[in-house]
Amino acid sequence: MTEGESFRLALVGDVMLGRLVNDVLKKEPPGYPWGDTLPLVAQADGRICNLECVISDKGEPWLPFEKAFHFRSAAKNVGVLEAARINAVSLANNHALDYGGEALEEMLQILGRSGIASAGAGRNLAEASKVAVTAVAGRNLGLVAFTDNEPDWEAFSSRAGVFYVPVQPSDARAKKLLEIVSAHKDAVDFLIVSAHWGSNWGYDPPREHVAFAHALVEAGADLVFGHSSHVFRGIEFYLGRPILYGAGNFVDDYAVDATERNDEGFVYLAEIEGRAARRWCLYPTRIVEFQARRATGRQGRSIADKMRKLCRDLGSEAEWNEQENALVVQLPTAR
Repeated sequence: MTEGESFRLALVGDVMLGRLVNDVLKKEPPGYPWGDTLPLVAQADGRICNLECVISDKGEPWLPFEKAFHFRSAAKNVGVLEAARINAVSLANNHALDYGGEALEEMLQILGRSGIASAGAGRNLAEASKVAVTAVAGRNLGLVAFTDNEPDWEAFSSRAGVFYVPVQPSDARAKKLLEIVSAHKDAVDFLIVSAHWGSNWGYDPPREHVAFAHALVEAGADLVFGHSSHVFRGIEFYLGRPILYGAGNFVDDYAVDATERNDEGFVYLAEIEGRAARRWCLYPTRIVEFQARRATGRQGRSIADKMRKLCRDLGSEAEWNEQENALVVQLPTAR
């Protein structure tokens, strides 16, 4: 790729393939959870998501009487990720060890055989905190993933787990993450930090997330990809770098909250030139019958209007593109 040539990156939020989605996949083809969004995802040169389950046929539920929800999808369902040609997944979340270390180990092997890079969980801390590198359109994309959920799953030098990082700059683990970002910012062409943080609800990013996301950008992150909230949150540009505070749910089997609509989301398609992801096309989606479907017409516009306000609150410009049926979010122009 020549200097200045752009490439496209697609992001979606939480992809949960367990429970009822897993049951549906016993009958439906691997592409089923993607609904009619696959052509959108295919427009990108690279594709990344948060995998909100363990893909494995092994293991037993982790502390079933203490943890309410356990998400596991059959090993064959790596085909769902393959159907969308996913390049890399974040595993730093509160479901990666739902079925213990044996299931996590098998998932890492399954993803590796499928050529899907992963970050945020591993056989030890070194593996969980490593920067996963994947080649996309002649560029090396780096992905480091952390979570502030499930502290009992923290990986150590001799214990499998997730890259657990409290969102407190003074914490030694936060300092380690910032050091990793700083050390790798020049080793890859584009560096993404995946953050599975905070609670499930709320459209506004917590103050501590804003401060920590800014610190990540200052350390060298080209994009902060946040998730965990079941609803989407706004996009901010800080020092010219985008921060997605919460990508929302993409596919799952969850009950829908009538107020905080956790069935609404987006396919996020970014055009990246050099290290700058200045322009984003957000295609509204809804979860219907355990698959992601594009939201069009009045429904799509309503979802986009909600995101437009959230972006405006963070100082970002967003305009509805009727022809594309997408919300275009871009770096604010200088005033």
